[in-house]
Amino acid sequence: MIRKSLILIAGVILAFAGFGYWYLHKKAEPETPVVLHAIQGLSELATVKYVMEKVVTHEIEKTFGKDQVLLIAQGVVKAGVDLGKMKPEDIRVTADAVSFHLPRSEVTDRYLVEKQTFVYDRRTGLFIHPDKNLESQARQIALSAMLASAHANGILKDSDDRAHVLITKMSQQLGFKTVEFH
Repeated sequence: MIRKSLILIAGVILAFAGFGYWYLHKKAEPETPVVLHAIQGLSELATVKYVMEKVVTHEIEKTFGKDQVLLIAQGVVKAGVDLGKMKPEDIRVTADAVSFHLPRSEVTDRYLVEKQTFVYDRRTGLFIHPDKNLESQARQIALSAMLASAHANGILKDSDDRAHVLITKMSQQLGFKTVEFH
């Protein structure tokens, strides 16, 4: 009788130990909501920053001549991935692997560096009143040219590549051995 009781107690202890091990092991694996929360914590991940210079000549033809400005502009174009757009179905988690469907990179900011942007030359015809909007128009042209140049040089691809590297490193820190992107 004592022997049967000891076997029964040992069986119950082993069952609880097995359940405890399973429960703790199951809880130790990062789940999709945990991974999504960690990724979204990065929010808007600005991954690439291009700094550029452009020389812009802008002029307005008037009846009695031209109003002309030569602008030297320095600007910044940033691109990144908005991780706040991710949903739980964008992440698949298995025991040691995670798979992501990231939003596409997009330009997150663009601006001129005011301390490095200046009018190099301004020419106005003899009978012409200077147009007060000429310089601001030249600034807009410079900024648009910088944005076009950033796109032509692959800023969005660079941003995607950088986002993959950063998210891979973070996922590996969470314990994943395999990280894939779709």
